[in-house]
Amino acid sequence: QVQLVESGGGLVQPGGSLRLSCAASGRFFSISTMGWYRQAPGKQRELVAAITRSGSTDYADSVKGRFTVSRDNAKNTVYLAMNSLKPEDTAVYYCNAAMYDSTSYLHHYWGQGTQVTVSS
Repeated sequence: QVQLVESGGGLVQPGGSLRLSCAASGRFFSISTMGWYRQAPGKQRELVAAITRSGSTDYADSVKGRFTVSRDNAKNTVYLAMNSLKPEDTAVYYCNAAMYDSTSYLHHYWGQGTQVTVSS
């Protein structure tokens, strides 16, 4: 059983900062790409940022220059540092991880989601 446990969401004023964390635990062989998605009310879930095991990153255009994704492979944890937050960043943020099992089969797992609200 694999679990992704997120933390760090909350209410912040426009221009403020938050840092999300997502720790993976359970039975898996290795973790490939980890990332963050978000879903605002009435909208589809969208990719925010992703990072490969070697550290290559990818960002949605809307967050480039404001958000930074990082990971600690020893702790099986991915982070999302969010700066200069805007009201349009309000959404439920989900952690995602692609993991190999012992047979080299790739599985995708999701966290439970954490609410980020940007409002004055």
